[in-house]
Amino acid sequence: QVQLVESGGGLVQAGGSLRLSCAASGIIFSISPMGWFRQAPGKQRELVAAITRGGSTNYADSVKGRFTISRDNAKNTMYLQMNSLKPEDTAVYYCKITKGVTSPVDYWGRGTQVTVSS
Repeated sequence: QVQLVESGGGLVQAGGSLRLSCAASGIIFSISPMGWFRQAPGKQRELVAAITRGGSTNYADSVKGRFTISRDNAKNTMYLQMNSLKPEDTAVYYCKITKGVTSPVDYWGRGTQVTVSS
C-alpha cells in the first residue's frame, strides 16, 4: 500500500523559509515521478513543482527562483525548499507520486499547512 506523509509546514513571516518533506512507502520510489501541489482556501489545487525519476524539474511561474524541489532516493523522500516566502504562498501543500507507466495511478499525501504572515 502506497503511503505519503508530508511534514515541515508551519507559520512563518514573509521573507522566511521552510522545507517540506514527503516520505513515501509501499512504492519503488526511485522510478516514480513526484510533485508538490498546493491548495489555498477557495481556490483549486495547483502544481507547485514536479520532479521526474531522472531528476528533471519544473516549477510554477509563481515560485520560480524561490522554491527548489529535490528527491533523495536512498531515503524515499522528496523535499521542497521554500525561500522568500510570500503571504500568497499560504496554502495546504500536498505531495503526489505516480505509480506505473501504462496505467498510471496517482497517490496523495494528506497535506501540510503553510501559513505566511505579512
